[in-house]
Amino acid sequence: MSVIESIHADHGATFGERADRRIVEHYGRPERTHRAVRNGVGLLELAYGVLVVEGDDRLEYVDNVVSNRVPAEDGQGCYALVLDPQGGIEVELYIYNAGERLLLFTQPETAEPLAEDWSEKVFIQDVEIRVASDEYAVFGIHGPHATEKVASVLNGAGSPERHYSFVRGTMGDEGVSVIRTDALTGEESYEVICAADDAAAVHDTLLNQGLNAAPFGYRTFESLALEAGSPLFHTELEGTLPNVLGLRNALDFEKGCYVGQEVVSRVENRGQPSRRLVGLTLEGAAVPESGAAVFDGDASVGEVTRAGESPMLEQVLALAVVDYGLESDTLTVRVDGTEVAASRTELPFVEGSDQSDRLPDYE
Repeated sequence: MSVIESIHADHGATFGERADRRIVEHYGRPERTHRAVRNGVGLLELAYGVLVVEGDDRLEYVDNVVSNRVPAEDGQGCYALVLDPQGGIEVELYIYNAGERLLLFTQPETAEPLAEDWSEKVFIQDVEIRVASDEYAVFGIHGPHATEKVASVLNGAGSPERHYSFVRGTMGDEGVSVIRTDALTGEESYEVICAADDAAAVHDTLLNQGLNAAPFGYRTFESLALEAGSPLFHTELEGTLPNVLGLRNALDFEKGCYVGQEVVSRVENRGQPSRRLVGLTLEGAAVPESGAAVFDGDASVGEVTRAGESPMLEQVLALAVVDYGLESDTLTVRVDGTEVAASRTELPFVEGSDQSDRLPDYE
């Protein structure tokens, strides 16, 4: 999936898989790299599936099938969801208005099925949908000095200030778009998009020019996102009702969207859910697996969605979906057949230079 795999290999990358896609796992000592990103700035190549939507009716069409309002202004974007017939999350999307077209970024494995499904439902509208994943490279810049890093190498524009907004400029001789992202790592975060043919040159600029950046892989990204309290697609979002995760940022309650074949109001997601996402800090060094049971005394009250060791706190942290009305802050988690004490902890676990837009919001 990497556009510049040989360059990553030259830097000592260890490769892995996420959803059957080959990605950079780490460059060695991921915990040390984690702290380098938290204290400075890091560079990550991201694996996205990319859709291009064109035609006079592109805004109306996409707006009708996703959970959020698609921005009508060039240079603006949003985070949105596609829901299955039961209202669970089927696809997550970052949608950007690029003037004569919309650019949609999603999980790599969902791009082609989504394009096929939407294309089959286009009737009289002037809409063209195509998969363009191989045409682009996307690099993430994360850390408290990310804005300084972008400013040191971006020509022709200033760093975008608002989440989901973007600017166009150059890095070296290569054209780029720079997006201010939703800060899933809890730090200032940007994504740099360029043509696939320019990926090697843009990567070199981001790594070595201006303020240096530490290269990091998905293992570090996921540990940063855990500390930031950010639910991710394959562990928390997929198949889950949006209100269980408190994803109000992805929902426009005043519009309708498609669930299955029917247009429905999002008002139903305003109600109090039966479950909610919480943070847990565990005693000891054992890391529970996804699905590990959470107990309040003898009663099972939920399950862990993901867990890991925090390089910053040197503790085991977990995200868990539990009963909404759970009042106890002192719980246990079953790890390897043993009940391990766990304390309910306010999210984010670690305060960074920015706050993730995916922090649960149940207000």
